[in-house]
Amino acid sequence: MYPLSNEPNQTLKLPRNVLDNIFAFPPNRDTLGGTAYLIVRNLGNILIDSPLYDGTNLDFIKSKLGVRFLVITHREAIGKAVQWQQALGCDIIIQEQEAYLLPEVKVTTFEQEFSLNPDSRLIWTPGHSPGSSCLYYSEFGGVLFTGRHIIPNKEENPVLLRTPKTFHWRRQINSLNSLTREFTSHTLKYICPGGNTGYLRGKYLIDKAYEHLINLDIQELIKTEVPSVN
Repeated sequence: MYPLSNEPNQTLKLPRNVLDNIFAFPPNRDTLGGTAYLIVRNLGNILIDSPLYDGTNLDFIKSKLGVRFLVITHREAIGKAVQWQQALGCDIIIQEQEAYLLPEVKVTTFEQEFSLNPDSRLIWTPGHSPGSSCLYYSEFGGVLFTGRHIIPNKEENPVLLRTPKTFHWRRQINSLNSLTREFTSHTLKYICPGGNTGYLRGKYLIDKAYEHLINLDIQELIKTEVPSVN
């Protein structure tokens, strides 16, 4: 068994209830401040990205009867996925282009889409990274867990963020367009982002998600310049 983290600033923070059976973990330094989520379900729990591997999080997950699937939405969200798999005996699901980053463990890969069960599926949304993906959960009017593909800005609205590490900006925009074609205001109510969650002031979700996405100015996004690295 791998040793647990004992970071004093995080070990005492419990996951927060976002919706009835969805919980958000505190930002994880191992994933550059990323936020992981847990969906508790009768058909097997789903852990979305790696939370901090510590005793508090491990005890919380075990109190919810463990995890069946650990879904990785992008390469920066891997964190201690190997340790989590060993501790929980879960399957790791990751888009095929980023599976090479986990050579020491068995993973399940997918190309375009992957159905975990009747209400949950993964969608490949390349751009932020080659294997960036989102998990769609059909309950509550539709919840999209977007990793760092779509994140909130200071006004709590969902945006695409172009950085010097962005793999392919135009593909990221195309992935956004694909999501707006696939969903409607009746099938996509919330976004649970994996980054910039501090802007959501403890809510961990963005309401009226589809309406926000279709109102993004694609032409302005296309003209966005890559910020310089200081």
